[in-house]
Amino acid sequence: MNYCKLGKTGLDVSPICLGTMGFGNDQSAWMKQWGLDEFAAKEVVQASLDLGINFFDTANVYNQGNSERVLGKALKELSNRDEIVLATKVFNPVSDKPNRAGLSRKAIFTEIDNSLERLQTDYIDLYIIHRWDYHTPIEETMRALDDLIRSGKVRYIGASAMYAWQFQQANFVAQQNGWTQFVSMQNHYNLLYREEEREMLPYCEHAGIAVTPYSPLAAGRLTRPLNVETPRSKSDFIAQAKYDTTLETDSEIIQRLNQVATELNTKPASLALAWLLSKPSVVAPVVGATKRTYLEDAVAALDLTLTPEIIDYLEAPYVPHKIMGAQ
Repeated sequence: MNYCKLGKTGLDVSPICLGTMGFGNDQSAWMKQWGLDEFAAKEVVQASLDLGINFFDTANVYNQGNSERVLGKALKELSNRDEIVLATKVFNPVSDKPNRAGLSRKAIFTEIDNSLERLQTDYIDLYIIHRWDYHTPIEETMRALDDLIRSGKVRYIGASAMYAWQFQQANFVAQQNGWTQFVSMQNHYNLLYREEEREMLPYCEHAGIAVTPYSPLAAGRLTRPLNVETPRSKSDFIAQAKYDTTLETDSEIIQRLNQVATELNTKPASLALAWLLSKPSVVAPVVGATKRTYLEDAVAALDLTLTPEIIDYLEAPYVPHKIMGAQ
């Protein structure tokens, strides 16, 4: 595994990040067909470490905190904490009670301690705001995040799924006040959804911000032919909302992806990830693998070099999509 720097930082990360939204599925009925219990999740973490992956992503809201609990336990048993990079997120509601959602100073300080406890660690390497908070001044949020950095509970901060003007405003506020700026953007980006190429990706490339796309395989749509269904494709209502309404326009891209993968003697998933990694600002796609073979397909992408002709062929059928991710 050849590690790379996370944007302009000195932090070494694997160019594949393991996403763990599917860990700890005990309380998530919609995920019961494809989510992982503690034992299966531990096997995936072990497989990741075996392949050289050192970058792991979760969130306080995933499965009511169970994702953090399961991931934290596995990493504590299997890894050297000093060598891995652990990311988690804050914003979405973890309770219907007051002050248990959003990016207020109070909510951030509460949720960081809860995440640290569940993850069984003293610090978070990359603390990510999960969405933009329209009800809290960005100055309050950025000051609170800077205080977490100064306290030692957090090493770096990142953001996810917002408009480019919001992301730039947040970093501008931090810069003006001498506070810590965001070093990464975890946004919705893949062959079927490329709206981030309009403003977010150019800004990140200009500012030296690492892009770590979520849903890089479009919830499995970029891993198989169109006529193949899986338990997840039948039950994942979040993925259905993202991709089912554009299936007609996306079908040509999926067909071309499978065609080129066959010609190159590789997997569609590997090819789709190689396409992402060909983009200058993309550092590490967040792959929600649930089996070792899926991880092996992801790592195989690192050995693929795509010609401009292949990239153009895969991209040509794309048409503009409705914004999905930013609120």
